[in-house]
Amino acid sequence: MVTFPVIGVVGGGQLARMMAGPAVELGLTLHVLAEGPDVSAVAAVAHSSVGDYRDPETLRAFAAGVDVVTFDHEHVPGELLDELAREGVAIHPSPAALRHAQDKLVMRRAVEELGLPNPRWRAVSDTSDVEAFAAETGWPVVLKTPRGGYDGKGVLVLRDAGGLAAAESWFTGGELLVEQFVPFSRELSVLVARRPSGEAVTWPVVESIQVNSVCDEVIAPAPELPDDVAAAVTAAALRLAESLDVTGVMAVELFETPGLGAGYLVNELAMRPHNSGHWTMDGAVTGQFEQHLRAVLDLPLGATDPVGRHTVMKNILGGPNTDIYAAYRSALSSGPSAKVHFYGKDVRPGRKIGHVNALAAPEEPLEAVRARATRVAAILRDGA
Repeated sequence: MVTFPVIGVVGGGQLARMMAGPAVELGLTLHVLAEGPDVSAVAAVAHSSVGDYRDPETLRAFAAGVDVVTFDHEHVPGELLDELAREGVAIHPSPAALRHAQDKLVMRRAVEELGLPNPRWRAVSDTSDVEAFAAETGWPVVLKTPRGGYDGKGVLVLRDAGGLAAAESWFTGGELLVEQFVPFSRELSVLVARRPSGEAVTWPVVESIQVNSVCDEVIAPAPELPDDVAAAVTAAALRLAESLDVTGVMAVELFETPGLGAGYLVNELAMRPHNSGHWTMDGAVTGQFEQHLRAVLDLPLGATDPVGRHTVMKNILGGPNTDIYAAYRSALSSGPSAKVHFYGKDVRPGRKIGHVNALAAPEEPLEAVRARATRVAAILRDGA
């Protein structure tokens, strides 16, 4: 009898859900520690437990029933993961690596120590520290909570000293991060996957388009990106993965800064499959979710070549249409070559409920691909 490993995924969101298909194809078993019985991943996996990932005994009991632990999100307390690692639990990425995605101050220090391009930054304890930093760099500046922020949450742009009063309430304990406001031309992202034995691969650098601080669209590869910048960004991602001993998929989010320094600055890290990599599910030989499973099991990594000239990923955010399936007939007929991925979530305004991938046909202009992805997503969002 052939026995395949069980992968434990902490968190039952859409990332865990999208690991389910590749796991089935590889013959692997996923066991999800879900926040509730009706979260996104539960309907997609054969095995799930409901529990609080912040409770030591819940986490320990969950880990005892799987071969390796990985994550749908980065919010598990590091001290709990440290305890499990000392007890011999296989955790990928490791608690030490994960800390660089959990704490932006830790990440900034690591990027600086590696000599990679960072925006100017400082740890600050009060608004007077922020004002002193701005006196050196100029206004505006960006104040960030080191932990817990995503999709624009935990970020405050201070245009001038008049905004300091609003920042007072942010200093409730512990240091915050302040950064110079970067005049970037666009946001980029590169995914790297690495397994414990050291093999690492990357996908092409992509352009990530944000609307109201939420990822709206991803274009792969990033159009008109200079070859030297693409090579430098890719080398930086590989160096970060090696130096931080990352295992699994990591996203390196960046600002493109033409004519300034290396042409890019590191923005943030995510130590898990990432929104900017959803295009790989249909647009690359190996998608990020299959790759993540391979990596955490230390299996040989798959090829990352694009399967077409361009792939466009368009997020579907909750809108006026609450009956998504009723719009499927119209949406799918409007873009037969588009691929729809729905997360099984209740519809709420602005909530990420799915995405559309559209691949360029031979000789098809990029703008036509973008329009196709946008059209399908809009029908699902607004109704047929």
